[in-house]
Order: sequence, then structure tokens, then C-alpha cells
Amino acid sequence: MSNIVNLNKFRKQRAKEARVKQAETNRRLHGRTKAERALEALQKKRLESSVDQARLSDTPAGDDETPDS
Repeated sequence: MSNIVNLNKFRKQRAKEARVKQAETNRRLHGRTKAERALEALQKKRLESSVDQARLSDTPAGDDETPDS
């Protein structure tokens, strides 16, 4: 008698390999290390701090709006 082959097992294996390949591609395109994200956050914080220190005067949010009567 011959062995019975479950085709679902092979389909699932092929789908899993495709998902792993897609995940690796996405990691290469979009992934950054934790150190890279931390460095970017630090640079952003420094930039915002330097911009805030360079302001000439503090203006409240309501002063620059014009009344619509």
C-alpha cells in the first residue's frame, strides 16, 4: 500500500516560508534598531529644545487668532 500524503501540510509549509521571506524583506526596508530609534529621539528632543530657547517672546495660543464677528 502507498503512503497517504496530506497536501494541506505542504501548502501550510509553503505559506509559512512566504510569510518569513516577506517579514525579512519588511525588516530590511522598514526596520531600525532600538539604538537608532533612541538616537533619533534624542536628536529630535535637542532640536526642539534649541528652537524653544531661540524664541524671542512667549505668545499665548489665543493672541494670534483674529475674531470672526
